[in-house]
Amino acid sequence: MTTQSTNFAASQNPDLAALVLRLTNGVLFVLHAGLKIFVFTLAGTVGFFESIGLPGFLAYVVIAAELLGGVALIVGFRTRLVALALIPVLLGALFTVHLSNGFFFSNEGGGWEYLAFWIVALLVQSLLGAGLYGVEKRG
Repeated sequence: MTTQSTNFAASQNPDLAALVLRLTNGVLFVLHAGLKIFVFTLAGTVGFFESIGLPGFLAYVVIAAELLGGVALIVGFRTRLVALALIPVLLGALFTVHLSNGFFFSNEGGGWEYLAFWIVALLVQSLLGAGLYGVEKRG
């Protein structure tokens, strides 16, 4: 291995890893918001929230959090804070919808394994920060 590749491995991989994780998390949140808006529709999402005993307005809060939080992650704005702020959205989905369906996401109604993994990914993101190409200052 050359000195240049060793330096890249030692100094750039954590920032590159943070970038890949940040973009993945961000895109997934934007897509989940889009699913609620364009596939389930706003009215359908509100109706679903009400059908499981949650106030309908909370659907709009969740969609806004997913959309704005996803965009913030994609551009690397306040990454640590946004990653932590999105965890309650996933915990809400885990405890209100998916927990009773068992562990595996392939179970009918979707289990909670995917959400648990995503929560861990957000915790790791909060520890790593934005990584490369984020709009926030590094430090």
